[in-house]
Amino acid sequence: MEKIYKKNEIMFGMIFRKIFIFAVILFCGFALSGCGIVDAAIENTWSAVGLTETGTVISQTAQIRSSFAVVAADLLEVKRNETVEVLNETTFEQVLWYRVRAFDEDSTEGWIEAQHIIKGEALEKSRKLAEEDQRLQSQATGKLRAASNLRLTPEQGEDNILLRLDNGAIFDILAWNYVPKEEKEAEPEDEDIKAAKEGEEKVEKLDEKYDMWYKVRLDPSVSPAPTGWIYGRQVALQVPGDIVYYQTNTRKFVTWQKLDDIDTVKGSTVGVETDVQVTKPGSWVILSRTNEVKAIDGKEPDFDGILILGFDKYNEEHYTVYSTTRSRIDVWGQLPLKVEGVGDNKNFTVKLRNDATGEIEDVQFDLYKDKNKRLRTKIPPFLEKKVEDRKKK
Repeated sequence: MEKIYKKNEIMFGMIFRKIFIFAVILFCGFALSGCGIVDAAIENTWSAVGLTETGTVISQTAQIRSSFAVVAADLLEVKRNETVEVLNETTFEQVLWYRVRAFDEDSTEGWIEAQHIIKGEALEKSRKLAEEDQRLQSQATGKLRAASNLRLTPEQGEDNILLRLDNGAIFDILAWNYVPKEEKEAEPEDEDIKAAKEGEEKVEKLDEKYDMWYKVRLDPSVSPAPTGWIYGRQVALQVPGDIVYYQTNTRKFVTWQKLDDIDTVKGSTVGVETDVQVTKPGSWVILSRTNEVKAIDGKEPDFDGILILGFDKYNEEHYTVYSTTRSRIDVWGQLPLKVEGVGDNKNFTVKLRNDATGEIEDVQFDLYKDKNKRLRTKIPPFLEKKVEDRKKK
């Protein structure tokens, strides 16, 4: 604790000294306005006092070095979330380096590879993005299959990269976006194959038409940037172990929320590297999606199925409370899924398209326990009508 106070004292002392120097330079600049040196003084003030830009360490650990040469000496080890001043930059053998000053007792200056640092401007953009979703419940948990870029927007490009995340990084998923793939020119086909295809009913596949992008929330132990976008192919969804077996090849889970107050056990916390989320068995609401294209007015649903699972703690098994699949109806829904209430008095709300009006409506499911302590729900009139309409066909 004493070291932290000492470090903060050093950092704030340096900042105050630089602000003082900056003020002096400005004062002198105005005083000497007739001497023709004002413009040069103001132009170089920020670099002169070392306030050009701040940077935050991305990597778990990194070295500030005496130079960017291969044989350079290591001057200081810095750790994730530590702040440095970025004084200059250069490219050496196609690698970008920053000259930085650390906030240690010696104010160590040296060179560090740019891949270890996120600059202040980019970090602020990520924080602003996080502020927009600070009240949004996590919709799922994901894990990186390989090291990937965290981006400011759901698109490929050099100007929207925030930082590089390590392989195995775990994060909360807040939302996602279907981005149409670029159409490739089709290769000529054999006439017989072409004729056979024309006689088949063509079903467009979601993963063939779109690229998936996930908007994610990151724990500080994983990244100093709290929010950004990740390319979906690099993400493995971490479906909790007690419900993963209810997922099928034709219908994948996209989001899930627990409906009781049983906490997840060690291994499910964001930032911990696990292949499957480990949870105590409990009751769940699960939204799922088939792989068929179902766009309406150019927009795809986030989910087309709802499943509510209860858990019998005496028999230690799940039971189905409600399922749109069993009712043989499809829904067209959008995120977020929102669960509210405490104890047995819970409800959840989903956004569903009304087939009659074409409007997106908030549909609430009220949950309760029957006399046998089994979870039950009252089916919203919105969905009861869909069942009745199906039976009439």
